[in-house]
Amino acid sequence: MTANATDLVGTEGGIPALVDRLRSTYASGRTRPIEWRRTQLRALSRMLSENEERINAALEADLGRGPFEAWLADIITTINEADDAAKHVGKWSKRRYRMLEKAQLPGRGWIEYEPYGAVLVIGAWNFPFALTLGPAVGAIAAGNVVVLKPSEVAPASSALMAELVARYLDSDAIVVVEGDGETTQELIAQGFDKLCFTGGTEIGRKVYQAAAAHLTPCTLELGGKSPVILAADADVEVAAKRIAWIKLLNSGQICIAPDYVLADASIKDQFVDCLRAALTEFQAGDTGGKRIVNERHFARLSGALSATRGTVAVGGGGNAEKLEIEPTVVVDPSTDEPLMTDEIFGPILPVLSVGSLDEAIDFVNGRDKPLAAYLFTKDKATRERVISEVTAGGMVVNHLIFHFATAKLPFGGVGPSGMGGYHGRFGFEEFSHRKSVMTKTTRPDLTKPIYPPYTDFAWKLARKLF
Repeated sequence: MTANATDLVGTEGGIPALVDRLRSTYASGRTRPIEWRRTQLRALSRMLSENEERINAALEADLGRGPFEAWLADIITTINEADDAAKHVGKWSKRRYRMLEKAQLPGRGWIEYEPYGAVLVIGAWNFPFALTLGPAVGAIAAGNVVVLKPSEVAPASSALMAELVARYLDSDAIVVVEGDGETTQELIAQGFDKLCFTGGTEIGRKVYQAAAAHLTPCTLELGGKSPVILAADADVEVAAKRIAWIKLLNSGQICIAPDYVLADASIKDQFVDCLRAALTEFQAGDTGGKRIVNERHFARLSGALSATRGTVAVGGGGNAEKLEIEPTVVVDPSTDEPLMTDEIFGPILPVLSVGSLDEAIDFVNGRDKPLAAYLFTKDKATRERVISEVTAGGMVVNHLIFHFATAKLPFGGVGPSGMGGYHGRFGFEEFSHRKSVMTKTTRPDLTKPIYPPYTDFAWKLARKLF
């Protein structure tokens, strides 16, 4: 093992030398064997489980998050992801044979999964372990060398990740590079073979543009305004509790948090009452607001609240000194104000009235495609209509965000909310090149009848074959 990457960046050669070293590791074939991949994945899982208390402390320092939410959102989801990949990577890596057309016989064809090579994973600050190490699971399972760039906005988590990765994983193949935006730009400029970025849409555009100079294929997990459609037949009490819970989780600083609710007019008032009751119940004993990550985001959220033309039905207060904002419900804000034009990423929830399901669907489809969309209904026809008519990266019916926590479904966006997807086998495939392979016999040479010069017989035969 060598020193961790953060130390190496400051030495002669810096980032280019570090990436060259990783490429040499990849060229040696070290990361190709399935057993190496399993070993690294199991070590990653063990790294998280054995350092739970230290990870909790880092997340508390960065985000004010308690130990249960730290374990639920960052630790156990990533452990499960790594364990699932370690268990199945041998099966995922096998050739997938395909039946060829008659004209291609005799011959065999298959898909060969091969690593891209050197992968750059740029993580996000809101779930710094899950959104950095989670994508890394797929990259490692695919047999790549990996550079992890955690967000500098969560410095305690970034520093701990750098320390632990260097201690638990193969430092000639998997490294952490800490730094700010300039460091990220320098990393992208190395021309990685694959890049994964998690963050806001506007920064994602810049990352994509920088990667395009090297034709680096990208997986982009971005943001957007994830809507909740509350149909007239919804179980209002359960919907209110589930929406309140997720809006409180990590202070609402989640890329797939409910960003606004479109409630059927017949149940809107009941829903707001139930939402108020749920927030009060869940916040019992907590008289303060929800911690916001830094002053810039606090100012952004406070400004959006000050600008609203809606009715503040719950909360609305803030504490600039503590960077806290109360869980807030705003009823019927204007659709052209910041709460409805910008991703909120905080403990504020607009609730808008709609007169019909048609109106709700048109409202969602009239805006950028969201990373997630949610629906609460008891009716199968309503469910199937929304699933078929609303475009989103992913969708959950009668709950929220649980599609992120399963290794059985891909997680990703569409359009402005991202491209590509990972988790489970889908992560392995996202970080693998699907190489088409075909083998042919040489004797007898069945291609001979259609070699040039082309005769009438060759023409007729080709027409029959192809």
